[in-house]
Amino acid sequence: MNTNLHTDTVNDIVAVLKQERVIAYPTEAVFGVGCDPDSETAVTRLLELKQRPVEKGLILIAASYEQLKPYIDDTTLTASQKKAVFDSWPGPVTFVFPAKTTTPRWLTGQFDSLAVRVTNHPLVVELCNAFGKPLVSTSANLTGQPPCRDVAEVIAQFGPEFPVLKGDTGGRLNPSEIRDALTGKLFRQG
Repeated sequence: MNTNLHTDTVNDIVAVLKQERVIAYPTEAVFGVGCDPDSETAVTRLLELKQRPVEKGLILIAASYEQLKPYIDDTTLTASQKKAVFDSWPGPVTFVFPAKTTTPRWLTGQFDSLAVRVTNHPLVVELCNAFGKPLVSTSANLTGQPPCRDVAEVIAQFGPEFPVLKGDTGGRLNPSEIRDALTGKLFRQG
């Protein structure tokens, strides 16, 4: 198999994900690095790469709300709270939901909640659908470096052998807004 993946297809990237490896891919504003959320090995690799403490928790990005349901507990949300979420999706708004008790701590960190987003980025939708589930999503950058906005920047920071799904970002200047699904409280301006 080709290990120089910066020009390879969605199916090649899915194969890399199934090997419990970390990949880079374009999102609405910047490139993200991600992996299989169900693989502790893959998430540990991502956290080591980013030098990110597990306690901070992670974001999942998905093609559909259905892909997120195994990880979140939406039973405590009212109809109006769900409507506020669904009115923002698909799109660049991340919501923090109560996590299911079965959601791994390597995703939730020190919290009983999980940040999730249904994307409208066509390549990420295609990737999540081909993989059959959401991806961990955090900005593609090494500690102290700015987030990568194109394939060349990913290669410059992570090296030419790092698996990258080639494509353009959605053109947004800022990362996704983050809100609490229960209260609507804004955690990060988008």
